[in-house]
Amino acid sequence: MSTLPKIALIGNPNAGKSSLFNSLTGLRQKTGNFPGVTMDKLTGPWEIEPKKEVEILDLPGIYSIYPKSIDEELVINILGNPAHEDYPDMAIVVADASNLKRNLLLFSQVRDLGIPTVLALNMIDVAENEGYVINSLKLARELNVEVAEINAKKGIGVNGLKLAVNKTLANRYASNDALPLPVADALIEDIQSQFGEAEPYRCLLWLMEHDRMKMFSKAQREAFDHLTEKHDFSPKSYKSQETVKRYELLTEVVDRCVINLNRQWDAAPVKTLTDRLDKVFLHPVGGYLFFLAILFVMFQAVFTWATYPMDAIDGGVAYLNDWLKGILPASALTGLLTDGLIAGIGGVLIFVPQIAFLFLFISLLEETGYMSRVMFIMDKLMRRFGLNGKSVVPLISGVACAVPAIMSTRSIGSRKDRLITILVTPLMSCSARLPIYTVLIALVVPEKSTLFGMFNLQGLALFVLYLLGFFMALISAYVMKLILKAKERSYFIMELPTYKGPRFKHVALTIWNSVQAFVFEAGKIIVAISVVLWVLASYGPGDSMSKIADQVRVENPQLSGITLSNKIASEKLENSYAGHFGKFIEPAIRPLGYDWKIGIALITSFAAREVFVGTMSTIYSLGGEVEDENATIKNRMRAEINPATGKPLYDMALGFSLLIFYAFAMQCMSTLATTYRETKSWKYPLIQFTYMTALAYLSAFAVYQLLS
Repeated sequence: MSTLPKIALIGNPNAGKSSLFNSLTGLRQKTGNFPGVTMDKLTGPWEIEPKKEVEILDLPGIYSIYPKSIDEELVINILGNPAHEDYPDMAIVVADASNLKRNLLLFSQVRDLGIPTVLALNMIDVAENEGYVINSLKLARELNVEVAEINAKKGIGVNGLKLAVNKTLANRYASNDALPLPVADALIEDIQSQFGEAEPYRCLLWLMEHDRMKMFSKAQREAFDHLTEKHDFSPKSYKSQETVKRYELLTEVVDRCVINLNRQWDAAPVKTLTDRLDKVFLHPVGGYLFFLAILFVMFQAVFTWATYPMDAIDGGVAYLNDWLKGILPASALTGLLTDGLIAGIGGVLIFVPQIAFLFLFISLLEETGYMSRVMFIMDKLMRRFGLNGKSVVPLISGVACAVPAIMSTRSIGSRKDRLITILVTPLMSCSARLPIYTVLIALVVPEKSTLFGMFNLQGLALFVLYLLGFFMALISAYVMKLILKAKERSYFIMELPTYKGPRFKHVALTIWNSVQAFVFEAGKIIVAISVVLWVLASYGPGDSMSKIADQVRVENPQLSGITLSNKIASEKLENSYAGHFGKFIEPAIRPLGYDWKIGIALITSFAAREVFVGTMSTIYSLGGEVEDENATIKNRMRAEINPATGKPLYDMALGFSLLIFYAFAMQCMSTLATTYRETKSWKYPLIQFTYMTALAYLSAFAVYQLLS
């Protein structure tokens, strides 16, 4: 556990908290898990003085300390419990200066908990453009805290924030002992006598939210219920009245410290760039068309721009393997190194360019503020299928990875909406499917350009696959909406941030973290399974493997050279442990057009979808029948012949059958584990796995039968 002073970044969603965190920590940030929950936390060191660092903790964005969703519960479980391992020594509350009064509500609640607090006024430039001038010095005196003006996107004001933090850490002033809305002294005294000395407002937080706070036992919760009855206290009534009272007090503060030039000059409100752009992006028809156009361009770019570095990596790995086989003696160790380890590593590295381009676009959409508009316009459509606007965040995040996407459903207040979103999110085509799509599309879709050479057919196929996943998620959600019954009503409330230019340092940081996670997390699984698979594919039961070379020479005396070597390798693979297993499951997958080699890849990829390509790379490195040993995985698969027809195995029917299977199949153990942790039941992962596997099998069967 870190011994550095801990500072929590707290703020409303879209206030710029995460941008500030990136500015302060840069590439030194770390990802972990909050104790007792599955939600990620970001931490990183920040040097506030020469040779003096503090630890920054980025908490989820919230509007109030009274939680309405699971991620908001996480925040009060930290801020409300001084014994929590992530409890901060102080807090920086990041406020949107263009909407100061609303943002100050959360600030006043955090301050009243007794946590030393600094107020960071972000987006001062936006406030000024909208006609607001803030007197920060006067605001600091009114609130009795240090106030710093910053621009988190551009990293402006960090030195002033350092001074404010140092002063606050030294003086430790923070609390407003007076409650905004008084309660009976006897109630506070009873809470303190039973649960320990604490600030009056913290005592009330315990009383009102004890059911959501993990620090209390069942007996303690019952004691709180008894105190509520004894003092005839209504938590719901107090929360609403307290919020109104806070806004009254904060309105007076803002009126004294903020000048509204529009009101002063009796001028009409300024029409900002955000207002003008929203007329297009939020248009009831044009908004959807523009979003589809963005997705279309994004997947065109992901497929076409990444082609050159991918081909270079693919060819480079094949060349390295060929070179090593030429200089190293023929042995099991050489085979393990080249056909096992290096083939597995190549199966990871080849897709780094596409993943980097995918996250480039996602990061740009988030950085500019457009992603919030997508949630807003999609809310009406989502509700027809049993979801709401907040479901868009997990669904779009699912394009990157289903694991954090499912965890992000914590912001959805309705249990039914959240559960349906969890169950359908894995249907979105994640980055793990991208390697499979890339290889199979290259095999069955011509590399042609259409419409004056602007669009690539392979990029169009990729776009259609992503759309297919989205529409299947909506259809599945609609079916679940009819099955799952719930009386609660869901609401969608969110703030639309102003449009901003992306800070490319943050974009680069997002790409770096995403690629790093793929290489070191998914990569470990791919390489490990590749090595295990090499062992299973290189050895077989009894002494059968040692006799194959002689049998092939006797049965095929006309063969020699590389052709003979390929034939021996193919026979050895078929008689290996992996080959026997593939033959065992072949009858079940034959109706889909798959042979025993593909069957091996299907089974290994249940650990993680992206393992499919690494498996095929290993299989065809060992058993592929091509004249060129330096051939890439795509060329090896393209050269594979269907023994029943004598034609290429990977024709349009088989290729599209596999594409549809992987578009719908639940083949990710991490996703199933995350669903279990988020739902606290094995029932829902089982439902998820069953319906997605059945959907994948039946869809792939239909496609193969129609096209063959």
